[in-house]
Amino acid sequence: MNLIIQGLEIENSDLRALAKLAGANHIERITGEAFRLKNATQREHVAQYCADAGLDYAFVEPSALLADFRLVAMDMDSTLLAIESIDEIADMRGIKPQVAEITQRTMRGEIVFEESLRQRTALLHGLEEEALQQVYDSRVRLSPGAEKMLQRMKSAGLKTMVISGGFTFFTERIKTKLDFDYAAANTLEIVDGKLTGRVLGKIVGAEGKAEVLRKISGELGLRREQIIAIGDGANDLKMMGEAGVSIAYHAKRIVQDNATYAINHVGLDGVVNLFG
Repeated sequence: MNLIIQGLEIENSDLRALAKLAGANHIERITGEAFRLKNATQREHVAQYCADAGLDYAFVEPSALLADFRLVAMDMDSTLLAIESIDEIADMRGIKPQVAEITQRTMRGEIVFEESLRQRTALLHGLEEEALQQVYDSRVRLSPGAEKMLQRMKSAGLKTMVISGGFTFFTERIKTKLDFDYAAANTLEIVDGKLTGRVLGKIVGAEGKAEVLRKISGELGLRREQIIAIGDGANDLKMMGEAGVSIAYHAKRIVQDNATYAINHVGLDGVVNLFG
């Protein structure tokens, strides 16, 4: 196995200690924030050492290549983006704390996503439509490494998709900006230039995200092993379950416990460093 070590600051002493723990016989630099320890053996003490040192780790088969995959699907809020868009919309009405509290409970799996979205959207009733553009223009920030990751994946031949429990107002703009192949999200009802507090159609929640991924992968004729899925919240778990490789990105504990790999310290470009 290869043991991939990533971190914002990696000491040579940490690499040597981890190589010894895992029985690796060669240390190879991938980037300044990522190293590959070759011919390693999976050992439990590696996880604790990395947790104490603030490092990300992953045991990956040497034969796993980025070009072996054909599709990457990712969540938008707090994954592709470094914000929760609905929380920022709520801030335009001065109710961000109330909405953010519901958001956090949802991401931990304490509230069913569909009901949570209805509750949060209802609080936005009467907000001017132009507030959405203000949020996009002034609040939207990509997570670190997002563009680098997407560029590498496209170069390797992967299709890209963003699947969000948020709103199409943002996913469609992000799709255009970053040249995603596919995008799916929920549609806000807007009447006379104001939000009604309702969502149109079937809500894209936990099962909805999985359905979208199954649909697109079916159209592309892909096997599960050819898909990477990235998310951070409990409502991403079913989508991530449809992929051969699932990655918990700066995620809630329930997501980390159920993902193939977890990235907690570096940016999204850490995803491509896992594979040859």
